[in-house]
Amino acid sequence: MTGMRELAKGFEHATVDPKWYAFWESTGAFQADPSSARPPFSMVLPPPNVTGVLHIGHALNQTLPDIVCRWKRMLGYDVLWLPGTDHAGIATQNVVEKQLAAEGTDRHELGREAFEARVWEWSRHSHGTITNQMRTLGSSVDWSRERFTLDEELSRAVRRVFVTLYREGLIYRGKYIVNWCTRCRTALSDLEVVHTEQAGKLYHIRYVTRDGGAVTVATTRPETMLGDTAVAVHPDDDRYRHLVGQTVRLPIVGRELPVIGDTFVDQAFGTGAVKVTPAHDPNDFEIGQRHDLSQVVVIGEDGRMTDEAGPYAGQDRFAARRAVVEQLDADGLLERVEEHRHAVGRCSRCDTVVEPLVSTQWFVRIAPLAEPAIAAVKDGRTRFVPGNWARTYFEWMTNIHDWCISRQLWWGHRVPAWYCDQCDQVTVEEEAPVGCACGGTLRQDTDVLDTWFSSGLWPFSTMGWPEQTADLARYYPTTVLITGLDIIFFWVARMMMMGLKFTGEVPFKTIYITSLVRDAHGHKMSKSKGNVVNPLELMEEIGADASRFTLAALASPGMDISLSEGRLRGYRQFVNKIWNVSRFVLMNLPDTLTERPEVPARESLDTIHRWILHGVSRLAGEVTRALEDYRFDVAADRLYHFVWHEYADWYIELVKSHLEAEGVERDRAIAVLLTVHDQVLRLLHPFMPFVTEELWQTLPQRLGEGLTPDGQARTITRAAYPAEQPAWRDDAAVTVLELLQEVTTTVRTVRAELGVPPSRKLTLVIEGAGAADREVLEAHAEYLRRLARLESFGFAASVERDPDTVRRVVGDMRLHLPLAGIVDRSAETARAERELGKLAKQLASLNGKLGNPKFRERAAPAVVAEAEAQLEVAQRRREQLERMLAELTT
Repeated sequence: MTGMRELAKGFEHATVDPKWYAFWESTGAFQADPSSARPPFSMVLPPPNVTGVLHIGHALNQTLPDIVCRWKRMLGYDVLWLPGTDHAGIATQNVVEKQLAAEGTDRHELGREAFEARVWEWSRHSHGTITNQMRTLGSSVDWSRERFTLDEELSRAVRRVFVTLYREGLIYRGKYIVNWCTRCRTALSDLEVVHTEQAGKLYHIRYVTRDGGAVTVATTRPETMLGDTAVAVHPDDDRYRHLVGQTVRLPIVGRELPVIGDTFVDQAFGTGAVKVTPAHDPNDFEIGQRHDLSQVVVIGEDGRMTDEAGPYAGQDRFAARRAVVEQLDADGLLERVEEHRHAVGRCSRCDTVVEPLVSTQWFVRIAPLAEPAIAAVKDGRTRFVPGNWARTYFEWMTNIHDWCISRQLWWGHRVPAWYCDQCDQVTVEEEAPVGCACGGTLRQDTDVLDTWFSSGLWPFSTMGWPEQTADLARYYPTTVLITGLDIIFFWVARMMMMGLKFTGEVPFKTIYITSLVRDAHGHKMSKSKGNVVNPLELMEEIGADASRFTLAALASPGMDISLSEGRLRGYRQFVNKIWNVSRFVLMNLPDTLTERPEVPARESLDTIHRWILHGVSRLAGEVTRALEDYRFDVAADRLYHFVWHEYADWYIELVKSHLEAEGVERDRAIAVLLTVHDQVLRLLHPFMPFVTEELWQTLPQRLGEGLTPDGQARTITRAAYPAEQPAWRDDAAVTVLELLQEVTTTVRTVRAELGVPPSRKLTLVIEGAGAADREVLEAHAEYLRRLARLESFGFAASVERDPDTVRRVVGDMRLHLPLAGIVDRSAETARAERELGKLAKQLASLNGKLGNPKFRERAAPAVVAEAEAQLEVAQRRREQLERMLAELTT
């Protein structure tokens, strides 16, 4: 008796997905075991910020590592994928400050302790949202080891690192020029400043000399001239050499400024003379240090002019700019104003224009840390995939500046430094000191550390460092890091430096850099464009499996991902296809079958069985090699084409007659069908975890396969991943099926092109078949008749031409299909001519678009590629229609 094993008509991801994730979690399917005899494989999750929800980039950067983890787990590795979240200092503080502003208050009214409590409340809420989204996506992380960058254990590691670096002279405190955000009221590292080109003005200002002459300087920020303390020229510049050592008068303020000679000045740029404002420009700061110039601060931390700005004190910096320009013009000292495009630095968090300010901050002396990190990539201890990212890494690491690590925030790791007001002693310790040696009272630094300081310790601090834990010994260095290109410098470089410094080992052996996810037209996603794809909404609509498979299929190394609705819908249909094939398999299993039978000896199997076993074995090898090379796109493509076009479209159709038979023939068919279906589900599982688990659980399995860690249940995530089977290789079967497929496809194409009804069976006459081809086709006549829907077919040495017979060539054979009385020649001719007319317009439009150089220059590469693909399809269709017309009108 068959057909009692049933599946629902369709896959309902909304109910199936959460059921299986809860099962995996409850059975410990994702837990690593340091005592395991299995070889270790480890990764850390790039910790999402607790600022809200996951975006489509997070979905990609969790899908790809999850594919790797599930694959390695099935290969028999003891897999640790360690999850966690980042407190994200400035970003999270900004979110909560906006909430407070909407309530009509701010952090200063609340006070530090109450504000920190409020941010903790928000971070817990956001953490819950993020971890639920990760479960929805299917991320197979070890939740028992989840970490948060403000956990006490991780905070202790942060303090240990800070104190160690400080005592070695690699952390220092000093007054330097920094990037300052007047909105966030904090210093920013160079990486937290986004430079965008925009239209501005270049103001040429005359500084009068003592003899009544003038030196003209140019600036984009005339309000900063109020803080000028010198004018600099190149010492070898003949135009100004005589002025070095003299003074000029600062416009508006009237202060006498020295003219100094400095080789930093570019003689060929502008007038060759530059204003020097040490308190408000990083280059000027360096010049000021060399020439012992004073620092006049005219812009405050709030973005308003200070008392040093004289009559402009209290004005917003941009309002002061306008007022200064008006005064210069009134005084006759504004020589000219030019339109000027230049790069303006903005805060990456709030988009406020960054102000260079002199400020007392904590810095990491970076060069001694960068050198070993550069060497580790050069000597191959860590490799980048794709390899071109190593060049980007080297360029940045060799030009790196000291890292400003202090932030004027309240949310984050507090700087472990204490100051004594009585003796000015600075005490840096891991734990709070009781008091100063002089007996004075100590107060802790109010600043917090840059978020990336703690994130840089993530691979080893999460495993228990500085303690020598079992996890650290077994899983560090980690095997691979999969992350986005946007944080190579923020995070990857810092993990390399910190890991080497404090463990003596690289933090990961391979770094795979993922692509950017763009919209269908290749445009960057942004809220303002309205093209942002919400991964939660996407998964709600088409399911996590289809979403994951789409991202993997599009993940070509070094190429941005263009996320199109067509691909998403197509892979949702692929999930349905897998489901429907599984329904067919289950409906044909005997109810008494409780264990998957062994595959019979190859010599006893029909050609189609040998062919599909050869195919699934080849597929296992192709997918494995692709995953070893991080070619997720290649692996997904092979899985898709095998499952849909070989297994579902051909084998499932071919095997039906064997399943309808009795006895040994049916038993052999069931054994092969079950084996192949089991292999297909296992191969697909890392990409589509939910649907494959649901389907695999319905299949009869062998004792002991896929047991959960507690041995009480079974799961596909712990089942063995298929490997290539040399014994299943059968090139002869492949040759037979290729011929059957080619003949069948040719007949099907004629039927489709000429509108032959599916119910109408045809006659096929094959002319010129060689002995080998004829033997194959005669031996598999039943397959050919059924798949091509033939009434009959035969062979002939020669066939006379007939206007009502369509002829096609396959290899050395000519296929003849008599269609008299079956096809209405005049109606089909009219249909073909109408379609050709429409195609002519489409081709003219596409050729015009692609022939336009401006379109190719301005359109995104994905859009150009899509247009080229449309042109190719249209040209092929035109060729088909022209051939049809020739046949119909002959």
